[in-house]
Amino acid sequence: MNMKKIEINTKYSSSTVYCGTDAFDERAPLLKDRQLYIITDGNVFAFYRYTMWEVFGDFVPIHILPAGETAKTFRYVIEIIRDMIKSGIGRDGCVLAIGGGVVGDIAGLVASIYMRGIHFVQMPTSLLAMVDSSVGGKTAIDLDGVKNVVGTFYPAEEVIIDPDFLLTIPYREIRCGLGEIVKYGALDENIYNFLYENFDKIAKPDKAFIDNIIPLCVEHKASVVREDEFERTGLRKSLNMGHTTGHAFELTYARKTHGEFVLIGMYYELYIATIKGVCKGEYSNKIAALINQVVKHIPAYEDIEKAVEKAKHDKKNTEGLVSIIVPTEVGKFTEMKLEFNEYKRLIVQCRDWIRGDK
Repeated sequence: MNMKKIEINTKYSSSTVYCGTDAFDERAPLLKDRQLYIITDGNVFAFYRYTMWEVFGDFVPIHILPAGETAKTFRYVIEIIRDMIKSGIGRDGCVLAIGGGVVGDIAGLVASIYMRGIHFVQMPTSLLAMVDSSVGGKTAIDLDGVKNVVGTFYPAEEVIIDPDFLLTIPYREIRCGLGEIVKYGALDENIYNFLYENFDKIAKPDKAFIDNIIPLCVEHKASVVREDEFERTGLRKSLNMGHTTGHAFELTYARKTHGEFVLIGMYYELYIATIKGVCKGEYSNKIAALINQVVKHIPAYEDIEKAVEKAKHDKKNTEGLVSIIVPTEVGKFTEMKLEFNEYKRLIVQCRDWIRGDK
């Protein structure tokens, strides 16, 4: 796979994505002469510490976060900033995020507020980060049980996506990324067609599948960001498909990956769209089949009434209504806005339907 270069230029920012199996070898050494501050997590550091030292030097400051969503707090943001001050990072410094979505979220937030903003480069190491979170500039941490409620828009000036990083991660993390890929399949006709042409590979993707799907997803997200960088027109909101219900479940149950919860949320929201006649039955079944390739059994949570209360606080909601993004036909979507009690009733109804209640 040759390295692909994707430019994302908007009125307010410019970002270049380098995507391909040679991306790290070609682009990473060009960063070593900059004043770097690396942010990573314990899992990534365990695998790649010698590579980091070899490419960027023995004395480059590296902040190692605990792996997982629990790191997305003010505690670690302040801890990093204090260490950056101690390390003498100046306005010409560059935060380099080497890790998955959590690392990118925190590193981007830090880069955006340290000295009112310094250089920022992303080097995603998870499939989810490669196809989604490293592109487009959203940064965030969680607060008081509300996911991604504190954050900024701060695109990395360069994103280096090398699929070879995926050789060291467990299949559970691949499945996490597949959640976002299926989401893109419900938004983009080319990705939808690719997924159905490679339907049997979705559950256990090979290298060719991964190498081809990553740039397709990046291209779609880039096209959205160019048109709606700050989520003002509603186009970028489409990227939140499955996330309203998925985030509520993720915050409540926390035993699956983010991507799996996105798909579970998509399934429940697809049920609402189908019941309401927004998504026709045949296409609804096609999207459900893609979801089931990754999540074989959709959970029917016993205490789902409590979990969906968290959807009240989703940042996409407006006018006191719960916002969900749902597919309508191939390559098309719409936003549905529901009174909370109706949304809750339909989610419970879907749960009962899944478990076969009459």
